[in-house]
Amino acid sequence: MNGYVRPGNSQPGWLFPAVFAVVLLLSVLPLARLAIAGIAALARGGAMSVLADPALWSATYYTLITAVLGTIISLLIGCSFAFLLTLTNISGKAVAGFCFVLPMMIPPQVTALAWVQMSGPSSPLLKALHIAPPLGTPQPLYSVGGIALLYGVQHAPLVYLALRAGLMSLPRDGVEAARLSGASSLRVFLDIILPLSLPGIIAGAAISFVSCTGNFGIPAILGIPASIYTLPTLIFTKFSAFTSRTFGDVALLSAMIALISVAGLAAQDRALRGRDYRVLGLSGAAAAFDLGNWRFLALPFVWVVLFFMLAAPFFALLAGALVPAYGVPLTFKTMSFSAFYEILFRQTVTRTAFVNSISLSAGAALCLLPVTILAATALTRRRDLLGRFVSSAIEIPYSLPGIVIAVSFILVFAAPLPFLHVTVYGTIWIIFIAYLSSFFAVSLKPVVSAFHQLDPALEEAARLSGAGFFRRLFDIIVPLVAPAAGASVILVFLIACNELTISALLWSAGTQTLGVAIYNLDDSGSSDLASALSVLVVAMVVSMMLLLELLAKRLPAGVIPWRS
Repeated sequence: MNGYVRPGNSQPGWLFPAVFAVVLLLSVLPLARLAIAGIAALARGGAMSVLADPALWSATYYTLITAVLGTIISLLIGCSFAFLLTLTNISGKAVAGFCFVLPMMIPPQVTALAWVQMSGPSSPLLKALHIAPPLGTPQPLYSVGGIALLYGVQHAPLVYLALRAGLMSLPRDGVEAARLSGASSLRVFLDIILPLSLPGIIAGAAISFVSCTGNFGIPAILGIPASIYTLPTLIFTKFSAFTSRTFGDVALLSAMIALISVAGLAAQDRALRGRDYRVLGLSGAAAAFDLGNWRFLALPFVWVVLFFMLAAPFFALLAGALVPAYGVPLTFKTMSFSAFYEILFRQTVTRTAFVNSISLSAGAALCLLPVTILAATALTRRRDLLGRFVSSAIEIPYSLPGIVIAVSFILVFAAPLPFLHVTVYGTIWIIFIAYLSSFFAVSLKPVVSAFHQLDPALEEAARLSGAGFFRRLFDIIVPLVAPAAGASVILVFLIACNELTISALLWSAGTQTLGVAIYNLDDSGSSDLASALSVLVVAMVVSMMLLLELLAKRLPAGVIPWRS
């Protein structure tokens, strides 16, 4: 028994090394392989050919300009909703908040396709309403501004969530003291609320910028038809035209995306450096502002924005699925459910995509669950440097753009596995392993939150009574963290099922996911089938989010992203 349990610790001696080994395989090895490929390309002079390519600098420019503009738009929308839904007495805040975060959970390629169906001269919805622009009018979304606009819509919920977390902890006694001193609501907002909100605003801007930098679905749908390539879409096209130099070139391009993302996070640290935002006193809903008659303007503003962010694109997507071809107006004569029938019963590719996405997502969520529970058990008790390294290594793959993770795993599994002589590249297993790496952090966060709320005296009492590690795990720990573990499974399934960026580079014949199927259908001109499949995906996303809402009362605080 002395060799089984670490001295001064109730955990077995093998636990942390096992977690460390899993993290090395899923996080450290792929990123190290990417770094080695980039260094090798530099050593043999491949960097010069990449740097001399005008397409690189054009893609870098479009990546930066769309990311910056998209971040600004997401800040304007996300901050407005965070302030209105957190600090004011506007009605229907819970429903509005739930609706506002929906774009974050909907695949970006679905968002782009819905907005394309909603605008332009060939929109079935606009034609049905007799307000479509004249034929020949350019599609306004096939532009830098269109990409930036949808970046803003897609990532505004990230800003909202980052800022809302800070607003919920504002010192209500400071706000009340300012009001008792005669300060107006505007003065309180400018002098107290806004300065204390800067950390949330800056964090939201950094998260939004990094997400825009690595987004593939939106620039693929909107940019490629207009010959506007960002770095992720440039990597995609380089894999489409595979040569002997592709791996080295792609490693360097991925490193550039990673550098841009790291620069965005470094700018966040720089903006917050040297400032102290700690607050004392009670926090809570008493800091809310009474809008008075202004609520009659604020409430329509909230629901009009939500209508154009959610309802109008969804109805346009539905209209596109109910007409026989893109550009045909929706009428009772042209309405048909044949696209849904084709998707569900005739198209082998889409049925395969459904099976693959559901199997991969459910498999990743369930396989990560026991690893997550063991990792949370090990990491919540450690405060040393090695524990912090493992925690950071788990977070890095999720914080990096998905295209970088995909390239890393291509480099790791491009050759057959040593000793086993088994090829993983080109099979569904490479996507599965990449999902395990990318969504490990998503699975871990809810469980760690639950572990922090556990009283260690329960497990310690069981240990002193002679219960072994697994007996304590199954009889005490697992039942107490079960609600958070269930939320972890649903969150990973929800995010992985709608993923495109990773699978766009890793898929092959027979391993298409839903994201890849939607993109390929739209790219081949089958917009009605792409719209029908997108409608089904949106319905699945909403159903899963509503299921999480039903579980909300049994979950620890912070487990569901869109709830307080």
